[in-house]
Amino acid sequence: MQFTIEIINGSDTVQFARSGEDELYAVYDKEYAEGDKIRISCSEKNVFVMVKLDDCMDTALVYITGLFLLPVPFKEHKMSYNTKSFTGSRHYIYMRKATETEIKTPHNLAFNPYDCHENKTLFPHTSANVETRGESVFASRNAVDGLIANTFHGEWPYSSWGINREPAAEFHLDFGRSVVLYSVTLYLRADFPHDSWWKSADVFFSDGSTMTVSLCKTGSAQVFTFEPKTVTGLVLCHLIKADDDSPFPALTQIEAFGSEA
Repeated sequence: MQFTIEIINGSDTVQFARSGEDELYAVYDKEYAEGDKIRISCSEKNVFVMVKLDDCMDTALVYITGLFLLPVPFKEHKMSYNTKSFTGSRHYIYMRKATETEIKTPHNLAFNPYDCHENKTLFPHTSANVETRGESVFASRNAVDGLIANTFHGEWPYSSWGINREPAAEFHLDFGRSVVLYSVTLYLRADFPHDSWWKSADVFFSDGSTMTVSLCKTGSAQVFTFEPKTVTGLVLCHLIKADDDSPFPALTQIEAFGSEA
């Protein structure tokens, strides 16, 4: 399987490219400019790969269905990323074919720190019907970046999915293929007393089943297990706010544990 890593500018002109078989690293010796994108691709579609698109970010097991572009974040868009990420004049990028053991071992199927609004090909992928003021620190992608810091808000690493006080808010998680799930873990944002919390929520699964979960006022992991089910995605919705003075409940992280179908 051939991999390609490219840096393209705002005019879609290739600034840098490197290709290799099965495992590939790239060192880009130039500062990023506004409008730059990291573009990765492989010669096959619908495959599992391990990717690391910045040396400050974790390597992630993801499912790629086609060409993927990550806009290099600047200004407000950078607020939900490590302040050291994408900076300087030398950048390390890495990708390789995932091993059978990595693919088959049960793990958190929701984890993807490289998710973004523009993403249509690198799964898991998140979306939501509302994000507070459209700000990056309250975007849906924050809930799958692997960070559970939840005692503050509005800046990295305290990013979260914020609902802008919308009672009909919905969070969507798309796995991009069929997976077998057996638990969902929620970390609520817990910047109390600024924050409120949800007393309960519904999880709608793509197989048509629904799970109602009761939630507590805590920043710790709240784990909900169930009989294994084969799904392609889920929706977190019907979020019932607690009866307190704060209007600001939010989700710091969701984890979905399971294995490939």
